Amino acid sequence: MENKKILITGANGFIGKNLTVHLKQAGYTNLYLYDRDSTQRDLERYCADCDFVFHLAGVNRPLDPQEFYSGNTDFSALLIDALKKRGNHCPVVVSSSIQAQLDNDYGKSKKMGEDLFLNNENNKAFIFRLYGVFGKWSKPNYNTVVATFMYNVIHDLPVTISDENHMLTLCYIDDVLAKFVSLMENSDKHRTGFYHIDTLHNITLGELYNTICRFKESRETLVMPALDSLLKQRLYGTFLSYLDRDKFSYKLKKNEDNRGFLSEFIKSNEMGQIFISTTKPGITRGNHWHHTKVEKFFVISGKAQISLRHMVSGETVSYTVSGDEPTVVDIPVGYTHNIKNIGDEKMICLFWSSRIFDPENPDTYYTEV
Repeated sequence: MENKKILITGANGFIGKNLTVHLKQAGYTNLYLYDRDSTQRDLERYCADCDFVFHLAGVNRPLDPQEFYSGNTDFSALLIDALKKRGNHCPVVVSSSIQAQLDNDYGKSKKMGEDLFLNNENNKAFIFRLYGVFGKWSKPNYNTVVATFMYNVIHDLPVTISDENHMLTLCYIDDVLAKFVSLMENSDKHRTGFYHIDTLHNITLGELYNTICRFKESRETLVMPALDSLLKQRLYGTFLSYLDRDKFSYKLKKNEDNRGFLSEFIKSNEMGQIFISTTKPGITRGNHWHHTKVEKFFVISGKAQISLRHMVSGETVSYTVSGDEPTVVDIPVGYTHNIKNIGDEKMICLFWSSRIFDPENPDTYYTEV
């Protein structure tokens, strides 16, 4: 792989941080990282030597609207001029915004920056009018509403929603990076112009907020919202990235008696629940059956005998399993069943049930095997 010398402006921003890590992971090591603490001399030195530029620097939420133009338009002109003065014809990926279509200061400053690159004959420019980019390391109250909602919900801060039905269009940071790097690696095949991210996600403000609230509640209720779309899977991963470092863990309720203990681990309205137990040597758990609910038993450590008896025919079957040879035993409906620790040490078992336990309708009938 050709180890390009790559300049990243706005390297300490949301996209810049992710891009830097992504490029290093891919084996690119000659990175020139330009951010707010860098100098004009740094920029000139980088522009004299770089083979490719990712122009990500910009201003989103200044106190003075004039900073939109100095941070977005004027700096773009400065970058173009620095490359031209040093005879550097390297291509540039330009991070713009979908708001360049709007008549506000931010949008106008981005549009003016785009025009500078479109009219620049010295460097090819691949311009992206990005929708709301979300993902890890995004700054709350600055980059995207996703970051703001997640940070506020996690920290019990108020969330203001003017229109719950307002539809957001979002793109995920990893999709942005994949497209950026693909263009860099195939820049000779592309011309100056506008480019887009292939995968976009749509969600209303109300649905986004409610989804994030369910993520937080799941740490207490253990009921995971359905991650039944790519967007929800990505939102959940992003949500966890906003947890404080001392809040990654949470305790489970430990139901303990003379047999050992049992704890519920995770629940799902679509996929049932998982719980874990320990059982002392010689102790038997279970001796019940179900009409509708089915289960799976998985002994992680220790040795067990799992026995079943058909409730009508009386036919029986037993399985001897241990943590030494990972084995799952399905428990069909209509069979009373139990599990006995037949080893000399504590047994640890993972159980899956096809439905969340409902004390009002447990579907559990106690009968000895």
